[in-house]
Parts: sequence; structure tokens; C-alpha cells
Amino acid sequence: MKISEYISYSKEVYEALSLNKPVVAIESAGTFEAYSYPMNRDLAVRVADCIRQKGAVPAYIAVINGIIKVGLEPDEVEYLAKQTGLIKASRRDLAILLTKKYDALTAVAAAMTVAALTGIKVVTGGGIGGVHRGAETSFDISADLEEFCKSDVVVVCSGAKSILDLKLTMEYLETHAVTLAGYRTHELPAYMAIHSGCKLEYSFDSPSEVADCYKLKKELGVPGGILLTNPVDESVAVDSEKMNRAIDKAVNKAKEEGIQGKIITKFIMDILKEEMGSDSVDAGIRMNIDNASLAAEIAAEI
Repeated sequence: MKISEYISYSKEVYEALSLNKPVVAIESAGTFEAYSYPMNRDLAVRVADCIRQKGAVPAYIAVINGIIKVGLEPDEVEYLAKQTGLIKASRRDLAILLTKKYDALTAVAAAMTVAALTGIKVVTGGGIGGVHRGAETSFDISADLEEFCKSDVVVVCSGAKSILDLKLTMEYLETHAVTLAGYRTHELPAYMAIHSGCKLEYSFDSPSEVADCYKLKKELGVPGGILLTNPVDESVAVDSEKMNRAIDKAVNKAKEEGIQGKIITKFIMDILKEEMGSDSVDAGIRMNIDNASLAAEIAAEI
């Protein structure tokens, strides 16, 4: 049994990897699960086109009928966009999904795993998972954080999802020696909001700096990925105080209904979107596009 039998590349991605052209892996859950059809399909197309405009090739990472898709053909984009209730896969799920021939979207950890496996050096998404509020008793910590210790890729996102405990998330990353920096900022972005109150020690000013750091990290033999946090554009960023009030309400409702485990993130994010209205939609769309654009520039530099 060869793992290559379970991986399928889009024609565009296959040609790019064969010719050593820049490719950007995209975690699919942040696009296809976060929005309903046809908005999710339209956003998927916009994000992919944005990457192409910056000189790189987009590679959505998903699982269809037990096959890992590295890049999606147009009919596959349409198919995934119309599905509801798909599994949101992390690293631990991949082998089971292939065995059972299931469909799934990928969270950041799974996208990083597949990117590293297939030689893709840069991953983009909206925000990573992290340490959940109350994790000191629930031990609820996203596998995204652990994956940074294993996969040698650059991940461009707008920080950790704002429903999390951002200070504990940063502590976890520091303890596990994860390379963490802001892009033209010394404050950890709070997903759809710019300000978190969490200071970052390092900041990069250009895609070439990020690429140089990635190359030097490899040459030094230091394992693990780079987490580059890119603030959402100020013109669409949500108000931090309003967002935190909505998060508190959502977290309390999750406790009341006994929601926990993998589904808690989507549960809370759905409530957050209801509370924030169009503000969260505008911020989410802009965030995905801007992160993809920056990721493409970094991939081209590497």
C-alpha cells in the first residue's frame, strides 16, 4: 500500500509542483464550512484567483471519497460547497477518512500535514485553533498547535480564533518553541478583530523576510513550522469589545447546552456570526483573501 494511491492532485497543482513553482495550501474548512452556498463557492474562487494573481498556485486541501485532494477542480469546488455537515478533519482523522472513503474538509492541522507530505511550503487560512477558555479543567486544546511542532511549513492566518484563550494559546506556543511573529504588527491579532492585548516579540516587514527565516530555520535543522499572524484590514475589523461580549454570551450558552469537543468551535462561531451580523461576514471574507495574498507572496519568495 502506497500513500500516493490516496492522494490526487489537480492538474494545476501537479504541474506547479513538477516544475517547482510556488504553491499555497488552503485549509478548506475556513471557506467551505464557514459560509453557506453559494457564498462559500464564490469565496473559494476569489481566494484561489487572488493566489494566482500573486504568482502562485492555489491548492485547497480536502478529502473526497477517501482520497486526499491537493487542489480542487471546478466541479469539486462546486460539490464541496453544496455539502452540509461535512467532517472537519484534523491530523488524527486522515487515516480513518481514507479507510472509510469519507468526504471531509480540513482544519489547519490537517492542511499542514498534507502540505508537508506533498512538499508545499506555505499554508493559508482564517485563524488557527488554540487553547479554549476553561482549558485548565477541560484540557480542550486544538491539535493545530501541536502540528506546528511537526510540520515544517509557514502558516499565514489572522491569529487564533477570538473565542479562545489567547494568552494561554501564546503560552502553549512558547512552551513548544513555535516560531511566532506578526506581519507588520507587534500585537497578536484576534481573528476578526485587530487588538487582543497580547504582545508579540517579533514582527516581519516583508514576504522576503519571512522566506529568509523559513530557509534559515531549515538550514539550522530547527524542526516545526512558522506561525505568521496577519491582522485583518482596519476598514472591516470588528470592534473588540463588542466581539468579546458576543463571545461571552456564546461560551455561556455552550456550557448551558453541554456542548464540548470538536463541535464547540463551530457552535460558538455560529452564535458569534448571529450576534455580529454582517460585520463578521465582511471581516471573514477580507481576512481569507488578504491572508491568501500574503501567503502567495511568501511562497513565491521561498
